[in-house]
Amino acid sequence: MMRDDIHSTGIPVLCTSCEARHRGLCGVLTPSELVFLARSSTKHVVQPGEELVSEALPIDRYSNVLSGVVKLKKMLSDGRQQIVGLQFAPDFLGRLFMIESNVTAEAATEVSLCSFSRSALEQLTTRQPDLERRLLQQTARELDQARAWMLTLGRRTAAEKVASFILMISENIDPGAGPAKSFDLPLSRSDIADFLGLTIETVSRQLTKLRTDGVLTIENNRHVTIEKP
Repeated sequence: MMRDDIHSTGIPVLCTSCEARHRGLCGVLTPSELVFLARSSTKHVVQPGEELVSEALPIDRYSNVLSGVVKLKKMLSDGRQQIVGLQFAPDFLGRLFMIESNVTAEAATEVSLCSFSRSALEQLTTRQPDLERRLLQQTARELDQARAWMLTLGRRTAAEKVASFILMISENIDPGAGPAKSFDLPLSRSDIADFLGLTIETVSRQLTKLRTDGVLTIENNRHVTIEKP
């Protein structure tokens, strides 16, 4: 039986207002290809702390991030973790044609996802070169971002690292609206320290200095307003 929100012709209802439909992976798909993918898709919301993908476990579904922030983690054998990246809307969550994930993906905030079967997406890539190209473009963009972040971690001061993190969140937290002046930090102080390779105390000191210098204000320990871009 066909789902009520999927048409046999035209764009599926669940795709018409989707962020990924206009700016993300699905933007290159034709209406008939969207219908094909939508037959195996589900939209769902996950809460902060919920695991979306597990490291070293088989991958059977991929997802588009529709809203919220996802943190990507690597685990060491002794239980320590390192946050190695963040994903925002309309990023694609997964690695095409990989049997298992090499990272753990966890919701840093409430996250809305559109998930679809691995087999359906891989079928589409065989007949839609633009889809494969879009995935390659995202992979290249993530590689560029990783290299830029290596520079931040390796060469910038603690103050510059914290400022770079604030700027990253501002530019990505609401991609459809441009850089945000006011937003909630998606990570705890502990996670920010982990992501930046700093101690929690250093992160707190640098945030306090930015606030004292009038660069930003912080309310309820989480809500940031940038006063001086």
